Amino acid sequence: MTAGEILVDHASRRFVVRARETQTLKDLLVSRGRTGAQEVWALRDVSLEIAPGESVGLVGRNGSGKSTLLRLIAGIIRPTRGMVAAGGRVGSLLELGAGFHPDFTGRENVELNGALQGLDRRRIRERFDEIVAFAELEHAIDRPVRTFSSGMTMRLGFAIAAFLEADVLLLDEVFAVGDESFQRKCFGVISAFKQRGGTILFVSHDASAVER
Repeated sequence: MTAGEILVDHASRRFVVRARETQTLKDLLVSRGRTGAQEVWALRDVSLEIAPGESVGLVGRNGSGKSTLLRLIAGIIRPTRGMVAAGGRVGSLLELGAGFHPDFTGRENVELNGALQGLDRRRIRERFDEIVAFAELEHAIDRPVRTFSSGMTMRLGFAIAAFLEADVLLLDEVFAVGDESFQRKCFGVISAFKQRGGTILFVSHDASAVER
C-alpha cells in the first residue's frame, strides 16, 4: 500500500458481551452456564477508501462504531470479517492514556510509544523536547503517568501522536477535552500535518468540530 492510504473493505467487528463473569467454580455451578452472553456487532459491512493526503471527518452518534473503526485502522483490534489496512506509520489518539504504562514516567512512555511506532531512540530523542514543550509538561515529564491529571495525559498523548512522523493521523473526539488554548494548538498541529501531505481521519458526534 501507498504510505498514507487507508482501505476498509466490507469490515465487520463483533464483540461478545457477558452480563456476568464467572470467576470461581462456585459461580460457574450456580450460574450453570447462564452468563447472558450476547453478540454485539459494533460494525457491519463498512467500506471506505481514503487516498494519501486526504482529510476525512466521520460524524455519528455515540455508540455508532466510530471508535471501533479507528481501532481497526490502528491495528489495535482485527475485524471479524472483511479487511482493514493502512499504509505507512499510523499515529493515533483514541482515548486518554491509551498505550501508556501508568508506572512509567512521561519520558519513558514517550520512548516506549516511539519505539512501538518504529522509530529508533536517536530520532525519538531529537523530537523529545518538542513533544514535551507542546504538551506543557516540562515540570512533570519525569513523574509516573499515574500521577498525571486526565488533561496532562491527554496533552502528552496528543503530542506523541502529532510529532512522531506519522503518515496517517487518527483522532477520536477525545482530543477536544482540553482547554481552549490547547485546542487551538491542536488544530494548528493538525493543519500543519495536513499541509505536509499527511492523511487525517477524525471522528466525532459534533459536526461543528469536524467542520473546523
